[in-house]
Amino acid sequence: MSDRIVRRPDAPPPRLDEVDERILWVLASDARIPNNRLAAAVGIAPSTCLVRVRALEDAGIITGYRAEVDIARLGFSIEAMVSVRVHAAARHELREFAKRLLRVPVVLDVSFLAGDKDFLVHIACTSTEQLRDFVADELSGDPSVATTQTSIVFERLVADRELQARSYGELRRWQA
Repeated sequence: MSDRIVRRPDAPPPRLDEVDERILWVLASDARIPNNRLAAAVGIAPSTCLVRVRALEDAGIITGYRAEVDIARLGFSIEAMVSVRVHAAARHELREFAKRLLRVPVVLDVSFLAGDKDFLVHIACTSTEQLRDFVADELSGDPSVATTQTSIVFERLVADRELQARSYGELRRWQA
């Protein structure tokens, strides 16, 4: 049992200061950075840094630490984005539909959308046959699904925050 205080989901988000945002910025770039290096990078004592990181976790701002995996090197050479629209009669089941999709092993993530589609489903497959089977069986075969549109991902590029900006404040001020 953890002795950490878990923030209620309906509680307002805590106010962050510049130090909290610098901690988040550095962790977003390198989640494996040791606490003493993180503290030095943001200019605070290691003990203070550890307390702040735990507070950010407890507040639900830091939701986890993940390894970035090159799935293509593991044999999942086909990535696709499948947009899905459900029938109007199934609108009340949107959340359950998304949860069911998240249990399918090839699904990486599901996004709820505004507009003419309801979901964008990101999947990774070992072959076009596996992709076809997913779309046919898990989506088109579902009576709540009205339409699907599949787009194969040729290449996925991820933003490098260090090249884009030096802080979240700089991102907030950005204008085209």
